[in-house]
Amino acid sequence: MGRLRESHLGAALVVLCLACVAPKPSPVSSVTETTTEVASRGPNAVLQSTMGNWTGTEIVIAGKRVDIGVPVVLWMDQGGYDAYSATPRFSDEGELGLRYSPGRIARPNQVSDEVAARLERGQASVRELGEVIDQFVIHYDVCGTSRVCFKVLQDMRMLSVHFMLDLDGTLYQTLDLKEKAWHAAKANGRSVGVEIAQIGAYPKAKADDANGPLAEWYEDLPSGETRITLPDRFEGGHFRRTAPVMATATGGRKQGPVQGEQLYQYDFTAAQYETLAHLAAALNRELPLIELEVPRTATGDVLPKALTEDEWVDFQGLLGHYHVTTRKTDPGPAFNWDGVLGRARELRAAMGE
Repeated sequence: MGRLRESHLGAALVVLCLACVAPKPSPVSSVTETTTEVASRGPNAVLQSTMGNWTGTEIVIAGKRVDIGVPVVLWMDQGGYDAYSATPRFSDEGELGLRYSPGRIARPNQVSDEVAARLERGQASVRELGEVIDQFVIHYDVCGTSRVCFKVLQDMRMLSVHFMLDLDGTLYQTLDLKEKAWHAAKANGRSVGVEIAQIGAYPKAKADDANGPLAEWYEDLPSGETRITLPDRFEGGHFRRTAPVMATATGGRKQGPVQGEQLYQYDFTAAQYETLAHLAAALNRELPLIELEVPRTATGDVLPKALTEDEWVDFQGLLGHYHVTTRKTDPGPAFNWDGVLGRARELRAAMGE
């Protein structure tokens, strides 16, 4: 999503998360017969008929079950988060309408007319989907947990993202990848998106604030480890794993430039990195235009700013939200790009062809 700008934590939680999402597209303003028909294109009926055979470690791409080897909760699972729904999840009140665009629109001269039509109808194969999806956009949600993230996206902003990755490493899929989620503006049509549960990165004054988000969410221990101190208002986080390790992958506060500004942030969890690597490896296998690469400088460092328009058009692989637009800073300076890519390449090599 992007960087928090409000200072008062408790009362401003909703504002906090709203500030970090992409600009809102122009969705259907109310549920009509047409909207209901479109929403029903979700593969729920077909997939639910085979749920007994599922492992709980599979994502869905164009209706195909793809085992990624880590815990996955699908949109039709009990306790899952369904972005196909045209209604709010956590309230009886709220705006009605689609939170995503059904199907995919190919870029000019990218595929044949027949494939383009199947993509638009949401009937393309995985191989055909792989001809148009070539970017994997990584966000932090600045909401802290996937539950709160989905509340903001579904109930408040009418936005969506394909995946949400919680602090405990559980991956939630909210839409089949054949649909265009609303998460990264100009990149939506060609990308898969994931929102990683994390409170974000901040300039020094905000990071040093004793009443600020980093002070509320993290405690540096004498051992050198950093514990995540989930605020009471999150009611335990509603995690799927019964005893998640509530600590960052590496201890201490990190710092680095993003978009030319020095930002401070704590690391993500080890479980999040492991799940993300499994997901990236699987996406590369099924949608091979998503290369296991990240934008880099001439010296080989991860690029800490937005790509130029020409660079963005040409790039295929993993990228941060901040690589897409100068307005964003996620996933921040603490994100371990090389660790994720290295682990993903190991996993991908073990998969074979």
